[in-house]
Amino acid sequence: MTGWSDSELAARVALDIPDGSYVNLGIGKPTHVSAHVPEGREVIYHSENGILGVGPTPPEGQEDPELIDASKRFVTPAPGASYFEHADSFAMMRGGHIDIAVLGAYQVACNGDLANWATLDEKFPPAVGGAMDLVAGVPTILVMMRHTDRDGSPKLLERCTYPLTGLGVVTRVYTDLAVLDITPQGFRLRDLAPGIDLDHLRSVTGASITT
Repeated sequence: MTGWSDSELAARVALDIPDGSYVNLGIGKPTHVSAHVPEGREVIYHSENGILGVGPTPPEGQEDPELIDASKRFVTPAPGASYFEHADSFAMMRGGHIDIAVLGAYQVACNGDLANWATLDEKFPPAVGGAMDLVAGVPTILVMMRHTDRDGSPKLLERCTYPLTGLGVVTRVYTDLAVLDITPQGFRLRDLAPGIDLDHLRSVTGASITT
């Protein structure tokens, strides 16, 4: 079994982002998406700490310590990028001015429920961040995550066991193993990663998958 690397998965996410979209990138794996814009498209990436027009990570040795995204990752500005304060950034998110948000997750349920701010593990303090604002104000929520926990337990479930960020908010899930749509019937397979078969995918998913 192989699956997608983080970079390959980011490129796969980018393939589904329409031309002209304004896209918020959440903390963690979603930040890799800024390095990928399919040829012939213009996508404007947003970071909640106050950047509109996030470009890819700069080459080593060319980092600007004052230019970081919400993950504290060094970034470059895309042509025409703008900077603004946190309040304006959150007004964009809450006010319906962002088309798509790509978020990480601890768990996603087959009805689109999202849990991505707390695990109830004392070693990992809760971190609300801007995700609750994003799922309330952004119409399309894409999740980019590992398919299983480190111990191999499923992160895609019938019902989330962690505290919820939003109810029924997820549109599509991208994992290292597959791309799955959220439908009224639950998870529906859209794409399998290289080297992954459907039987294996079902064995590491805590809910049924239709095709």
